[in-house]
Amino acid sequence: MRIAVTGASGLIGSALTTALASDGHEIVRLVRRPPETPDEVVWDPARKALDPDALAGCQAVVHLAGAGVGDRRWTDERKKVLYDSRVLGTATIAAAVAALDTPPGVLLCGSAIGYYGDTGDSWVDEDSGPGTGFLAELVQDWEAAAEPATSAGIRTAFARTGLVVARHGGAWGRLFPLFKAGLGGRLGSGSQFWSFISLHDEIAAMRHILDTPALSGPVNLTAPQPLPNREVTAAMGRVLRRPTLATVPAPALRLALGEFAGDVLGSQRVRPTRLLESGFAYAFPEIDQAIGAALRSG
Repeated sequence: MRIAVTGASGLIGSALTTALASDGHEIVRLVRRPPETPDEVVWDPARKALDPDALAGCQAVVHLAGAGVGDRRWTDERKKVLYDSRVLGTATIAAAVAALDTPPGVLLCGSAIGYYGDTGDSWVDEDSGPGTGFLAELVQDWEAAAEPATSAGIRTAFARTGLVVARHGGAWGRLFPLFKAGLGGRLGSGSQFWSFISLHDEIAAMRHILDTPALSGPVNLTAPQPLPNREVTAAMGRVLRRPTLATVPAPALRLALGEFAGDVLGSQRVRPTRLLESGFAYAFPEIDQAIGAALRSG
C-alpha cells in the first residue's frame, strides 16, 4: 500500500512510518523543506500549498503534523502557531485529497483528548460533547478542518490521542529523566486522571484504524483504565525503583507554565469505546506494562 504521512519525523510519525515500512508499505513523506530523498514531497501548510498530484496513487493518508503543545509557554503568539499548524495543515491535506480523481480510501488525522476539556471524575468517550478552553476549542476547529475530505466521501478518522508513554519524545519523555534521578513526584493534588497509552499500542491502534473500514470520526487512543496522577507517579517509582517523594504544587506549575498549567492539572477520564468495540487488543493496557515497554524500547 502507498501511504502518505505528514509529521513523519515526530514521536508518533517516526514510529508509525518505521512499522509500516517494515511491513512493505511504500511511504510518501510530506516535508516543509526541500526534499532530500525520493520518498519526500514538499508542502507548505501555512500557505495551504500542496499539489494534489503528490498524493496520487496513495491508498491512505496519515496527517500527524503540528507544533508541540507543551514545548513553550502559551503566549498569544504561540497559541496562534499551535492553532495554525493544526487547522491550516488539516485544511490543506483535506482539500488535496478531495481534489484527486481517485482519492485515498482513508484519511487518518491526528487529534487529541484535549477535545473533552477537564472532565473531573466523569467518564467521557467519543459520544461526549466538547469541553471548554483553548485546547478544547482548538481540537474542535482542527477536526472540522477535515470537512472537505468527509464531504468527498473519504473515510475520515480522528485519532484522539492521550498521553503517550514513550522513553524519548513527548511529555513522558521529559518525565523519565526526572524520575530516574529520584526527582519525580505528583503534580498538584495528584487526583487528576491521566488517560495514557503506550507508544506500541498507539501505533497498533492507528494501523487498526487504517485497516478497519467501520472506523471513522473520532476514535480515542487511550488505554482502557486511566489513572490519577498520584497512581501514575507510584507506578513510575515501582518500575524505575526510585523514590517519588517530590511534589510540584499547583501554584508553582501555574507560575512556570502559565495557561498550559490548567491542562496539566486538569483531569481527563477517557474511555476508548470505539477501539474496544471494534476488537482492538492492547499489548500493554496497564500503566506498569506501558512504562516497562517504554524502557525496553531503548
